[in-house]
Amino acid sequence: MELKQQLKLSQQLVMTPQLQQAIKLLQLSRLELSDVIRQEIDENPVLDEMLENDTAAADAPETSSDTLDAAEPGQTPADDFDWQNYIDRTARPAPVGYAVGTDERDDFEPGITRPTTFEEHLLWQLRMQRMDESGLLIGEYIIGNLNSDGYLLVNPQEIAAATGQNIETVETVRETIKKFDPVGVASRNLQECLLAQCDLLPDGNHLVRRILRDCMRDLERKKYQSIAKDLHVTLKETVEACELISQLEPRPGRGYNTNATHYITPDIYVYKIDGEFIVSLNEDGQPKLRINSFYKKLLSGNDIAADKAREYIQEKLRSAVWLIKSVYHRQSTIVNVMKSIIKFQRDFFDYGEGHLRPLVLRDVAEDIGMHESNISRVTTNKYAHTPHGIFELKYFFNSGLASDDGESIASESVKNKIRDMIQNEDPYKPLSDQEIANMLTAEGIHIARRTVTKYREILQVLSSSKRRKHI
Repeated sequence: MELKQQLKLSQQLVMTPQLQQAIKLLQLSRLELSDVIRQEIDENPVLDEMLENDTAAADAPETSSDTLDAAEPGQTPADDFDWQNYIDRTARPAPVGYAVGTDERDDFEPGITRPTTFEEHLLWQLRMQRMDESGLLIGEYIIGNLNSDGYLLVNPQEIAAATGQNIETVETVRETIKKFDPVGVASRNLQECLLAQCDLLPDGNHLVRRILRDCMRDLERKKYQSIAKDLHVTLKETVEACELISQLEPRPGRGYNTNATHYITPDIYVYKIDGEFIVSLNEDGQPKLRINSFYKKLLSGNDIAADKAREYIQEKLRSAVWLIKSVYHRQSTIVNVMKSIIKFQRDFFDYGEGHLRPLVLRDVAEDIGMHESNISRVTTNKYAHTPHGIFELKYFFNSGLASDDGESIASESVKNKIRDMIQNEDPYKPLSDQEIANMLTAEGIHIARRTVTKYREILQVLSSSKRRKHI
């Protein structure tokens, strides 16, 4: 073994920070991009946000397309960039104005409130009960261990060990909580939850209670004839009791779900005007960038004596220009991708979801001259507002199934056909997966029964035995 030096010449691909930033901006959603831009505005003094009444509106496109032509993705801006020429071409006096009496705020703002949580609702009812300290302690422990559906996650033995009480006391408190609103909370399983709600039915409805207690498995499978035979009642009485059971609440805590609703703001609007589709980028609320005129003027003069200060401003200026160029490149790429999708999916935009065609990332990548990975980034967390609704861009990319006419049909179109067949079926004789497969084959779409089953489960549709209505 020995130590020695050796020279080796090799080539390797290195991602510069500018290229990493450009790739990162491609996959950001609209809100995430706004956050990144505002963070850059706060950290970079050279970068400034352009106001709506700013006359320097041409800075962003000009900076994006003309200033760093040599700094394409994968390359670093040239060190000998002519900053003086850039400043002379882009410097414009920033408008200065003072708004007088433009405060349009209301005299008061409505108070911000939040709904009562599920746990708070139950604790309020608990404290209204006449219980000693040990009972309140057990009740708080039980309520604190309920899931969002209202079911108890721990067994009574664990509660007794944690609170230092016996199991009988724990069960007594739990039975009291099960009568709270909503009825059935703190149950350990579905059967116990539904039985707790039977007390609210007229006369307790003994048949409903017997079905829940003795025939739960047949009830899940809708074997009404077996239930009627085991309980020695008529089929009509059994079906009426099962219909009553179906109106009970299997998840008591569902009505107190406080998850906030997330609204989708589309990144792109697609309009049909005179038979042609127009793509418009949604830039509402998006900060528009420009170079701060103060630093332009400062860099153009001789006021900066220190080389470090000038170097610092030049570095920040280079970073700001690259960010503006990257944002402009991102926006134009999204528009180009959307235009390519419209070209491949023209039937969808004209006639609706049933005319969606198979499409892969490679088709769009070859059409606009980009790599598949960039197409994947662009279509991530991006939404388009179309004449048929709001769809994620990835929705337009799907696999295909063979048909008799030699063309492929998109899997999403097949799912829509399956959904329509199930919605129009006879509820007393629902279609089985094999029957749906045969109907699709008759229409020229070759599909296996297991594929129909997979699509039906994706659509969250029950099997034919569980969809059947007896009476």
